[in-house]
This record gives sequence, structure tokens and C-alpha cells, in this order.
Amino acid sequence: MRKVVINGIDTRSLPKITQSECEELLMKTKEGDKDAQDKLVIANLRLVLSMVQRFSGRANGDDLFQVGVVGLMKAIEGFDPKFNVRFSTYAVPMISGEMRRFIKDGTGIKVSRSLRDTAYKALKAKEEYELKHATSPTMLEIAAEIDVPLRDVVCALDAVSETVSLQECVYSDGEDGLLLMEQIGDSKQNEENWSTNLALREAMEQLPDREREVLKLRYYVGKTQMEISQKIGISQAQVSRLEKNALGKIKECL
Repeated sequence: MRKVVINGIDTRSLPKITQSECEELLMKTKEGDKDAQDKLVIANLRLVLSMVQRFSGRANGDDLFQVGVVGLMKAIEGFDPKFNVRFSTYAVPMISGEMRRFIKDGTGIKVSRSLRDTAYKALKAKEEYELKHATSPTMLEIAAEIDVPLRDVVCALDAVSETVSLQECVYSDGEDGLLLMEQIGDSKQNEENWSTNLALREAMEQLPDREREVLKLRYYVGKTQMEISQKIGISQAQVSRLEKNALGKIKECL
């Protein structure tokens, strides 16, 4: 069999089942057999992948694949042998229908009609401005042109912007590729901060309940010693003593 790779899946590795085996798996699935359902899904992934190829270029392939699997699951749930058709004949329109709806929405995120209208006005104003001035307008100029608050314009344009899959390849060098998710990080959470936070969490867990509660209210919630004393029903002096003891124990642990 010729090797065909779609969305990183080698179609040669997908199992094939006969019509009778498909009917048997459908029957077991209706009876609540999860293993049969999993086998049925895997055996019919070719249907999903063929639809991904059909709609290629109109949306992200990984997103289409996920949406297609949802359509396949719906087909499995809704199929009835009394329909007197092959399962694949019934499933293909369900899978393509899910993909069409996804593409029609424009993005994987549902956006309100008012946001879409604002975005359309903003994009139209931007286009007209560029034709007139041969340069791109600022967000502030667009907001002034359509008489909409700047914040609303920014939110509207951001809401209708094309979504990007975390699995999208941003760099490829032969067989090796770099995914978008591998480029996303938190500069505040470097290795040193991560280990410190972990040690602090472990130290907090070793404190008595009352001392841990005082520290959380004091440094996580931001309450004063007086507010804490009123909340947990002890004096401010006792709160101060508990806080001092807890901080000392944490310093020893760290």
C-alpha cells in the first residue's frame, strides 16, 4: 500500500475492517462497549482524513481533524442499522457537515454578532483609509472613523482574527520541525523561579493549619493583621506571633 501521511498520521497504520466487523462493533457500541467504540473510531479515521484533504486550505488541518472526529462520534451515536445503508455512507455527510459549520464560523471561537459587525466596520474603514492615504491607519484613527470606542475596536478585531493551532509547525528542517507550542513560554517562570515556588509550596504544607491560614490571608489575599484577627477571632498580637513563627519555619525549610 502506498504511504499517505495526513496530519502526521500514516494511513497505512490504520486498521481495516469488513462490513460485518463494522456492524458487530456498532452493535457492541450501542450496548455500551467502550473498547468497541474506540476500535470503530480508529478504523474509520480514514473517512475523517479524506474530508480533511477535501477542505484543505480553508482551515487549519489539525482543527479540521478534531472537528471531523466529533462528526464521526455523532455518526456512531446516531447510526441505526434500519437505515439500510453502509455506515461510511451515513458518516461522511456527518463529518463534512461538522467541518463546514466550523469553516463557516470563521474561527474555532464563537463570536457575538455585535463584535462581528464592529470588526466588519473597522476592516472596511481600514481598507478605505489605505486607499485614500496609501498608509495603514492606527487603531485610534479607525475608532474615530467608525465612532466606536478604541477598546471595542481592538476587542472586535482580535475576536475575528484567525486562530492558530498549537500543533502548527513554525519551522522545518528536513525531518525535524519546531511546533508553535514549543515556542510559547512564560519568562517569569524560569527554572530558578519554578524550583523556588515548589520549595515554598512544600514548606507551606508543613506548617500548622493556623499558621498556614495566617500566611495565606496576609500575603496571598493581602489582608492586614487587624483584618486577619477579626476574621479568625484572635488578637492582633497572636496574629503577629503566628506570622513570625511561620516565616521563621519557612526560612529554615528554604
